[in-house]
Amino acid sequence: MSTGPTGPADDRWHYRRSLASRVTLLTTMAVGLTVAFVALGAYVTVRMQLQATLDDSLRDRARQAAQAPALTALPSGEEVPAWAVVATDLRVAMIAADGTTYVPQRMEPTPRLGAPEVAVARGEESSSVRTVRTDGEAYRVVAVPYGEGNALVLAESLESQQQVLGRLGVVMLLFGLAGVVGAGMAGWVVAANGLRPVRRLTRRVEEIARTEDLDPLPVEGADEIARLATAFNQMLTTVAASRERQRRLVADAGHELRTPLTSLRTNLDLLAQADSSGAALPPGARAELLADVRAQMEELTTLIGDLVELARDEPLTHVVETIDLSEVLDDAITRVRRRAPQVRFEVRAEPWYVVGEQAGLSRAVTNLLDNAAKWSPEGGTVRVVLERGLLTVDDEGPGIPEADLPRVFDRFFRSEESRSMPGSGLGLSIVHQVALRHSGSVRADTSPAGGARLQLRLPGNATPPPRQPPPQPAQPAPPPAARTPRAGQDPA
Repeated sequence: MSTGPTGPADDRWHYRRSLASRVTLLTTMAVGLTVAFVALGAYVTVRMQLQATLDDSLRDRARQAAQAPALTALPSGEEVPAWAVVATDLRVAMIAADGTTYVPQRMEPTPRLGAPEVAVARGEESSSVRTVRTDGEAYRVVAVPYGEGNALVLAESLESQQQVLGRLGVVMLLFGLAGVVGAGMAGWVVAANGLRPVRRLTRRVEEIARTEDLDPLPVEGADEIARLATAFNQMLTTVAASRERQRRLVADAGHELRTPLTSLRTNLDLLAQADSSGAALPPGARAELLADVRAQMEELTTLIGDLVELARDEPLTHVVETIDLSEVLDDAITRVRRRAPQVRFEVRAEPWYVVGEQAGLSRAVTNLLDNAAKWSPEGGTVRVVLERGLLTVDDEGPGIPEADLPRVFDRFFRSEESRSMPGSGLGLSIVHQVALRHSGSVRADTSPAGGARLQLRLPGNATPPPRQPPPQPAQPAPPPAARTPRAGQDPA
């Protein structure tokens, strides 16, 4: 396919036209074709009707003439009846079975007769009707039997009929052109009025793109334009919600980052002043400052990692695999036990195989366990149960207030009791995001021990999927067979 500098140029030319012009053009073409078919049908119908009427009239007159006494007594065809003389538009002739033609002198010229009329004279046909052209003029010729071995022929000029058809064709052509012009004007009016809501919607969309004002569009009626405006309003709502989430994320991230950065700057300033003044800090104070700096750096690192995880709006990465959730749980328990040795973990897990992302699932399970360990008292017990894809984590802490249950998975949400504890309020939000990416769900409730209960449900299977057989290495091609040299041929 030939293309121009910017793409297909020949077969796509109509797409460069405006929609109103295309509607006008299509309407004009449709009405024009309809008018043309109607005019052609009317013309053909009138022509056939005129010709059928003329044929019937000629047959009746020929049969009456064949029975007229004056014509019956005519020995040589030199005399004609009175009605034939009056009807000057007729030509009268007689033809014998041997092809001999008798034409009255007053009826000349007469169209040339032929085999159809001879067949009637011989009695092979009851009558014949056809159009004959003589000297550039068309005649309608009718032959009927006349006596024994003769046929009476009447011929009438088609000039008057052709004049009528010509005038009819001109009238239909003029009316057809007027209909096409009217159709074009009607199509333009319809396009101009029908596309007015589209133009109004286009101007509003252009204004939104220019001003970034995400106010919804007015919806009028219940037609396709209204559906388009409704769909665009839904898109605006989604964009506005995404913008609001980004704004909140930036604002909350800035607020959360300000605290560790301020603490780091303060501690580093104290260390720098002590070094510049030459006054040595007590070993305990210096070690405390360095430990505080290290803790703030770890908190800052964790916070940045959480922000990067939450900022990922793309769906699950294409690198997925079948993961045993019980193994992920065992690894997470091992890590959390090292960080919280004062808490005891009771674990009961069944194998559950999930198709997903290893790193995301490990992060979500670890966050659930870290949250339970953080809220559990010293010497408390965290009970973990994995059964048929439902991971339940119960702690013995103070629990989640009823008013905070709907918000525990929001970004940066921290209850009044947790503001004095370490953390950024992003752990459970990451769990919620990972659950959604894996077509799962997460919910918060109260455990039987009075603490918090967090449940993560992931779709999967209790049995591992069958393993695909490893691809077989390609078999090397067999070496070509050695050729036996012919007599007199060098083996090399």
